[in-house]
Parts: sequence; C-alpha cells; structure tokens
Amino acid sequence: MAGRAMLAAAIGFVVSTSCMVRDAHGHDYRAALAMSLLYFEGQRSGRLPPSQRVQWRGDSALGDGDDHRVDLTGGYYDSGDNVKFGLPMAFTVATLSWSVVEYRDRLDAAGELGHALDAVRWGADYLARAHASAGGDTEALYVQVGDGDSDHSCWQRPEDMDTPRTAYMVNASSPGSDVAAETAAALAAAAVAFTGADGNYASTLLMHAKQLFEFAKNHRGLYHNSVPSAAMFYASSGDEDELLWAAAWLYIATGGEEEYRAYIAAATNLGGVRSMFSWDDKFVGAQTLVAKLVLHGKLPDDGSHAEMKSNLEQFICNLVQHGSGAGNGGGGARLSPGGMLWWDSWNNMQYVTLAALVLAVHADHLTAAKAASLQCSGGGGGSLSPAQLTSFARSQVDYILGTNPETMSYMVGYGSRYPAEVHHRAASVPSIKSSPAKVTCKGGFDYFNKGSPDPNVIAGAIVGGPDANDKYNDSRQNFRQTEPSTVTVAPIVGVLARLSPLV
Repeated sequence: MAGRAMLAAAIGFVVSTSCMVRDAHGHDYRAALAMSLLYFEGQRSGRLPPSQRVQWRGDSALGDGDDHRVDLTGGYYDSGDNVKFGLPMAFTVATLSWSVVEYRDRLDAAGELGHALDAVRWGADYLARAHASAGGDTEALYVQVGDGDSDHSCWQRPEDMDTPRTAYMVNASSPGSDVAAETAAALAAAAVAFTGADGNYASTLLMHAKQLFEFAKNHRGLYHNSVPSAAMFYASSGDEDELLWAAAWLYIATGGEEEYRAYIAAATNLGGVRSMFSWDDKFVGAQTLVAKLVLHGKLPDDGSHAEMKSNLEQFICNLVQHGSGAGNGGGGARLSPGGMLWWDSWNNMQYVTLAALVLAVHADHLTAAKAASLQCSGGGGGSLSPAQLTSFARSQVDYILGTNPETMSYMVGYGSRYPAEVHHRAASVPSIKSSPAKVTCKGGFDYFNKGSPDPNVIAGAIVGGPDANDKYNDSRQNFRQTEPSTVTVAPIVGVLARLSPLV
C-alpha cells in the first residue's frame, strides 16, 4: 500500500494548496484542476525529474530510440499501456497548450500555471526530439515507440517492461502527413503557450512546427500505411483536418503570416458540421480557432472563414440542444438520462471533455467580441447565449466529478467515491519503490485479474466512463469503461481552469 500512501500525500498537497471554492453541487474545480495536471506526471516516460510529485512512479524506457541512434526518451504513455503513440500524444500536447493559451490567467490564479507549462514541455520536448534531420533531405518524424500487440500481451509496470521498444518513423518515401501536421499543430500551440514565459524555447518549437507543416504538405499519405502496427490502435481517417488545424495554429503563432492565412482561405474541405471533436477529427478545433480570429477581426467574416464559423456554431447548437443524433443532421451525440453527452461505448469521456473545451472557449470568444448570442438553424432553431454555452460545459464537468446517477466521480482521486480498478498497468501493479522485485510479462496478470483496488492511485485520470444509460462497471477487465487516456484529460485542464475562480 506504499504507492497509495505516497499518492495520498501528493493529493493532500494539491488539495491543501487549492482554494476550496465549491459550486452548487459541492465541486472544488481547483482541486480537480490540480489533480488533472498531476495525472500527466503519472503518465511520464523516461528519466523523471527531481520535481516529480507522483512518487510511486520510477524511470522507464531509458533506451527508447537506441535502435535508430536517436534520443526518444520522455513523452507520455497514451493510456493504460506502455506504448508511445505519436498521433494522440501530439493531440494531447495541442489541447494542453490550448488550455494554457486560453486560460493562462486562471491557471496562474489557481497556482497551476507552472504545472501546466511543465506538462506541455514534457510532451513538446519529446515531439521536437522525434523530428530528426529537420528540414533536410533525410527529414523524418518518429511517430511510435513500442508495439501495441506485444505490449498488450503483457501486464507490466513501465519500470519493468521488456517488450520490444522498436521506434517507427515516417519520411519522404514512407509518408505520414496526418501525424506530421498534428505534430506541427502541437508544437505551434506549445510555442504560443510559452511566448512570454520562455521566448527562446517558443522560437525553437515554432521552427519545428513550420518545418513539419511543409513536410506534411509535401509528402501526403496516411501514417498507418507507413507504420502498420499503428493501424489497430490509432488509425487515421484523413489528413485534411490536421493540416487545417496546423495552419490555424501557425497563423496564430506567427502573428498572421500570409502563408497560413492563404492555406486556410484556399482549403476546399472545411469539415462541414461535424459529429464530434477527437484525436482523429480536428475540424472542430480548427473551426473554433478560425471563429475566434473572425470574431476578433483578425480574419474577414467571409468565404471559408465565415463557413467555418457557421459550421462550428451549428455543431455547438446540436450539442447544447441535443436534438440531433448521429443520423439526424450532425449532432453526433445524445444525452444520457443523467445528462451526459454520449457518443460511443469506448472511452466516451474523451468526446465529452473535448466538447466541453470548445463550448467554454467559444463562449468566452463571443463575450470578448461583445456578441450577445449565436444563431442556431435546423430543427432546434433559436439562439444561444455565451452563458448557456458555459453552463452546459459546466454540466458535463459536474457529471464527470460526481453529479450523476452513480454518484461516482469519474476522475480518479477526486471526491469520496471514484473508480478503484482502473485499467492501467502502472496503477494496478505495486510500485517499484515498495516492491522492487521484477514483475514479469505474464506474472503481471496476477494483478490484472485480482479484482481489488489499485495499489497506486492514478490521480486526475478520467476513465472511459459509463454507458448510454449512465451505468458503470468498475472492473479492470472492462477496458472500454475503465481505461483513462491523456487525450481525455488534456482538454478538461482548460475547462476546469475556466470554472475556477480568478481570486
């Protein structure tokens, strides 16, 4: 139980240093915000820094990249396994960075800006290192370390893993424009987040982002065709969304350079009204950024810009009015009896937190532009005020934190009742600090099958969540509901910051 004791001390620290300001349902958004950032320390790969607060974790995967003589240590494990997948990791860094860009002052007021920037830097450092021979004839981007099949055949904590750590890359002859553009978006967003905090670092990230955007434009092709081992886990449906998302971030990061404005203006696929925002579909993210630029007078309200803003606002109307299902005009989600947006039985919460971030930031963009409301078309009609968007985003966060039929917080470590059997290798196996004997590949399944609470609390993790009828089965074997992911937690950092008080 030493791992739980060490984590309890960290949880106690973040709660004691947060201002205990609760909403009408008794939720302390600052405490949840602090935990969400603590989660990323639990997901770290590589050599852990002296400032590491999640003490039950240890160094891991220190030889990553050795097979190609490059340093691919660091970065994040994506979910409950020990593989580093480049596409979701880049998206994680992009949405974490977006949270900082939009809510820097609120993060600072909560005492969490430093932790948020640390979380961005840990991922951005890795992504920049993964960009090899930048801008040269042998330019490459390493997009995965480890193999999902062999990793999933074992149940080991990261500190013990002895599965193959093969590094996979995309290059001119084996393209991956989707993952290259997503990495460009992540590094451009991170550059914006670090502007003012570390100008030299921001410049380095922006240089990589520009080079990767050119690399993606010039070498089109889906990355899972070049890296087949990624296809079963994070196959990509296209690259036009990532390119548009990257162009929008680069336009912001460069202060409005013509190349990126022209790319946005000339784009022929603007996404239409989407059904969701996800690690595989970034059109809504790009639309949100362009809508902000239009509202603030930095892009004209015509052509592709106006169309993207209109598409975004109809997506938002469909969510808030929740009257349009996936087969009924573009909403994509329906509302569970308990009030949760529901898209899918596998890690539904990833879509919920991303939608909440879009609602929160667009509400604030409308307010800053002195726009009273947005107009809805289609079946719902009418208009929605910024306050209504924020209120709906809050309802989704409150559901995650325990205002739901199960009266369970789906954020691990938050509240009095939360998931005890998380589908997470490091959390479910005793800490190497308290149990240093090696846990073997197959021996670890003794812990997987134990049916008892995790010895280590992966605080801040958000599990996949309940089904469409608000039912949740807290079993480690139930990976669709009990596995957390970095792509789920990154966007809620911004929403929790928005809901936290400024004083």
